Amino acid sequence: MGLQKFPGLFMARTSAEPLRRKEIVEATIQQIGLTGTLEVTVAQIARRAGVSSALVHHYFGSKEAIFLAVMRHVLALYGAEVRGALAGAHQPRARLEALVLVSFSGANFRRENIAAWLNFYVLAQTMPEARRLLHIYRRRLNSNLAHALRPLVGARAPLVAERLGALIDGVYLRQALDQKAPDREAAAALVLGGLDAELLQGTCP
Repeated sequence: MGLQKFPGLFMARTSAEPLRRKEIVEATIQQIGLTGTLEVTVAQIARRAGVSSALVHHYFGSKEAIFLAVMRHVLALYGAEVRGALAGAHQPRARLEALVLVSFSGANFRRENIAAWLNFYVLAQTMPEARRLLHIYRRRLNSNLAHALRPLVGARAPLVAERLGALIDGVYLRQALDQKAPDREAAAALVLGGLDAELLQGTCP
């Protein structure tokens, strides 16, 4: 009995797969946020997603593949937010502020996302594909920062962009070690203070 005899069934299964994958990815983020580590099991992920462990393995093949899918998902959401924020910011300073605020937005600065990001860095130590994804993130962040900084600090733009990128990552990851709820406003203010210091330095004789 071939699937060609039941095209509606085949189409239903095909259309359901992206939704199932997304649910599993989001369940993984929640589970990582709950445990604070990558030491989560496929059974825990499946239970949180409301599916069987066999289905999780069918869609992803391994737990490592799930983690990479989570990284791509989080980076895609971050990238979409960055593009949206930059589309409405037309002055260099406004673009810089947009980049900082997106890093600490409600979507990116949830406790579970912070835990996921922290564990991405751990994963990148042993998994080349995870390292590659983080490299892409850092390169794009630095490129966006340098582009906005160039009218303000000239030739210093790449160096200042590197410093601001490191400050954003440092403040973000520090939140993962804090037992308190993430403080978006304080985190963004700290990075913007660093930006102001860099811009002030550029005006000094």
